[in-house]
Amino acid sequence: MARFVFALACALALQASSVASATIVEQLFYVNNLTVTRLCKNQLITAVNGQYPGPTIRATEGDTLVVHVLNQSPYNLTIHWHGIFQLLSAWADGPAYVTQCPILPGKSYTYRFKITGQEGTLWWHAHVSWLRATVYGALIIHPRFPRSYPFPAPFQDVPIMLGEWWNANVVDVENQGLATGGAPNNSNAYTINGLPGDFYNCSQNQIYKLNVVRGKTYMLRIINAALNDQLFFGIAKHNMTVVAVDASYTKRYVTEVVVVAPGQTTDVLITANQPVGSYYMAATPYASATIPFPNTTTRGVLIYIGYLSSSAPLMPALPNPRDTSTAHRFSSNLTGLAGGPHWVSVPLQVDEHMFVTIGVNLDVCAEGVTCQGPLNNRLSASMNNESFQLPTTLSMLEASVYNVSGIYTTDFPDNPPVKFDYTNANISLDLNLIFAPKSTKVKKLKYNSTVEIVLQNTAFLAIENHPIHLHGFNFHVLAQGFGNYDSVNDSKKFNLVDPQLRNTIGVPVGGWAVIRFQANNPGVWMMHCHLDVHLPWGLAMAFEVENGPTLSSTLPPPPLDLPKC
Repeated sequence: MARFVFALACALALQASSVASATIVEQLFYVNNLTVTRLCKNQLITAVNGQYPGPTIRATEGDTLVVHVLNQSPYNLTIHWHGIFQLLSAWADGPAYVTQCPILPGKSYTYRFKITGQEGTLWWHAHVSWLRATVYGALIIHPRFPRSYPFPAPFQDVPIMLGEWWNANVVDVENQGLATGGAPNNSNAYTINGLPGDFYNCSQNQIYKLNVVRGKTYMLRIINAALNDQLFFGIAKHNMTVVAVDASYTKRYVTEVVVVAPGQTTDVLITANQPVGSYYMAATPYASATIPFPNTTTRGVLIYIGYLSSSAPLMPALPNPRDTSTAHRFSSNLTGLAGGPHWVSVPLQVDEHMFVTIGVNLDVCAEGVTCQGPLNNRLSASMNNESFQLPTTLSMLEASVYNVSGIYTTDFPDNPPVKFDYTNANISLDLNLIFAPKSTKVKKLKYNSTVEIVLQNTAFLAIENHPIHLHGFNFHVLAQGFGNYDSVNDSKKFNLVDPQLRNTIGVPVGGWAVIRFQANNPGVWMMHCHLDVHLPWGLAMAFEVENGPTLSSTLPPPPLDLPKC
């Protein structure tokens, strides 16, 4: 332990010196068990540096981030830097068995990457099992001087991390669901910066408090770190002005409620312009599917400095959990800040067209075994009827670089195997369509090719909004809507001027979204649903982007300390 404390002190000293030079930001992540008390119970969790949530990392665009991860937990571990491009540093992306094998208990790995062409709010989290329920933190990238924000600088910026809490070991919760073939248990609470708030039992003093000065403007960096739930967020009597999503600036959009899917971030400005008092900030679920969900509310409180009364704070009016119209209105009304910092114009020449169905499926229950999924089968999920299965003996990126066969194949289909009425509720249990084979397939892409993907939701089992996250890239959201995508009429709705740039898109319930990106980053990059319940079921695929023609477009060899399987 003394050795760790010394190492941590050295790392912090390095970090302090590096901030001045604005070139290297260095951190040490010590991952271990931690006992915390929530909802009347002491619970053992996995955490970083004894913190829940984990430490906030602040860097400047252009910095190099170096994070030494020492895994003293009992579980295999990786860290994913959600939304970071990882240009020529795919070895640091983090998804287990995709770009690296896990860091075994007692072992370490150093993540090293440069933050290029990005500023705003991102985050980091575990990318093994359900460990990200407690292993996560904010990653804030400030503009490099002399640039500033494309709006008046706020008085203060504050991370607001929305999470989920289980009164159980989350690894056991996931494993139990996978063992039975049914859905895992829902969470017991939502949290704001790790605290459930006074709505829950034994939580009167476990509520996040933000003290504000009347007349000042604050930037709230809202991050949905929940595992399986999209969330509505609002503050009583205070409008919010959206200025960025997923670390990409937007045109200003004023709203009373924000909706964030797991994996997404939203930066909002609020001005403390109300009478001196206390006001609840709150988050409730947006539950798009007609399945059981944890219908509870987490609350924090915004307190004006100088307020002395003990009266109860005012509560914001949040939408009904089934309010898809409000969720869609918010998500579809956002537009990018064309011409702003780090703006990337929409590529107009498309090289690869893909139509990808997404949804929940069934997998046949083994003979002689009772499974708890529908029709005595196991719950599964797929993209284009391929249910993704991670390898276990070698990472996909290593297999790509060293040309090792048998780890994955390069025949992920551009279209589903059959066309059908994708969003018709009558196909919910169509046994001719609902079973998907397990596979590990990627789509191979030429360097710098432009890819357009229609993400088409399906009505299998339960129609649901799926937040789809693409590693290694941002993408333009050209359009989104409900029903089956119509290539003739819906393509006329494409915004090619100022669409929002994202790394995670909530594909509308019973609907579709069209995204476009340029494959300018060699490596193996996962695309998957960020509802963690769906990832082990198979709602994922990957892209293998080839090296470019020059050294500066070629992925370097792996670092010497890359973990082995």
